[in-house]
Amino acid sequence: MLTQNMINQERKNKLRWFVTISTLPLLGVVTAFGLVPTNNLGLNNEPVSVEEITLPVSAPLKAANTTFWRTERLQPGDTIADLTQKLGIKDAAASDYLRNSADARSFRKLPNGKELQAETDATGALVSLRYLDDKGAQVIIKKQDDRFTTETIAAQLEKRLFVRTGEIKTSLYEATDAVGMPESAANQLTQIFNGDIDFHHDLKPGDKFTAVYEMTYSNGALVSTGKIQAAEFINQGHAYRAVLFSEDGKHSDYYTPEGKSLRKAFLRSPIAFSRVSSGFTMSRFHPVLNQWRAHKGVDFAAPIGTPVKATSDATVSFVGQQNGYGNVVMLKHQGNLSTVYGHLSRFAKGLRTGQRIAQGDVIAYVGMTGITSGPHLHYEFKVNGLQRDPLRVALPNALPVSDAHRAEFKSLTDNFIARLNQLRNTNLAKLD
Repeated sequence: MLTQNMINQERKNKLRWFVTISTLPLLGVVTAFGLVPTNNLGLNNEPVSVEEITLPVSAPLKAANTTFWRTERLQPGDTIADLTQKLGIKDAAASDYLRNSADARSFRKLPNGKELQAETDATGALVSLRYLDDKGAQVIIKKQDDRFTTETIAAQLEKRLFVRTGEIKTSLYEATDAVGMPESAANQLTQIFNGDIDFHHDLKPGDKFTAVYEMTYSNGALVSTGKIQAAEFINQGHAYRAVLFSEDGKHSDYYTPEGKSLRKAFLRSPIAFSRVSSGFTMSRFHPVLNQWRAHKGVDFAAPIGTPVKATSDATVSFVGQQNGYGNVVMLKHQGNLSTVYGHLSRFAKGLRTGQRIAQGDVIAYVGMTGITSGPHLHYEFKVNGLQRDPLRVALPNALPVSDAHRAEFKSLTDNFIARLNQLRNTNLAKLD
């Protein structure tokens, strides 16, 4: 066994020597390769020269002439500092101009919600500022050299007709909002049809309306919502229609397609959202005089300063102070009718005797002048100079379209009625 191990060990030693001797030529090649001089490798060994080149001096780059536009709306409580910050204006000279310059007075009188556009450079310096003033004119404040100037461009008014149609689901205002109809136009809709529809109780889901109304733009910016030109309201299956028409080019009214006026000749109340504090009676204990006497009018309790409106078209027959009425306005209406408005705090600006007044015009404001125990409006309705109960007297109807203007009215009405019919048919087709 030992002899066999010695034989195996001898074989292993011989194999190791054989491997060592076999690898010597390969190691020699590697060594020889590592010692070859570089000049025998075929590389270019010419000397390298280094030369310094002077580059031309370039002109300094000018700052890019970049400006930025920002649009903001004036919010309640905004100061000039707040607004300039929102517009990205970082310009002390511009801020000083906006605060103090007489030419920038309209800027300091802008109402809440007014839109402004400012152009500034990369540093926040004001380049120009634009907005519409209270008359719809475009005001441009811009920097010229080292100072600011203000330019006013007269309003370029443009009237556009809009059409909106909708269906009542919960309320009228929800429906008008859903179709993008302005609130002022929605208010007009209720005023036009309130003689036929009780908008608090008569509206039902499924009622429909269509309105054609004007929008006024100045220099491309919306200024105001104009009057509804034609409208239709379908209430509980009954269709009511109205078209705006003016006989004299000044005063307009709403009529049915047949020419009947939708307006009542007189409003029942000359003020809105009021309560009757004392009615018409031939025997009332006077709270100031402490005696029984007739009260030939109606007292509407309201805060001082509440607007008082003319209940019908009229001519001012008296404006001033008179006895227990205090400040009073007297109006002469069609035929033998007249009205009286007493205890006023003040009159509408410019109101004078002989002036023509339209129904709904503000003529004065509630007060407590004359013989009175508190703020209210005393209102009288007279027929042939005798007082009648304003809340019970039979009020006359407004006049229809006159015969002289029938052809003109029919031409206008046919155009709008055709539009309403087309819209109605289109909407019904969509519902089907």
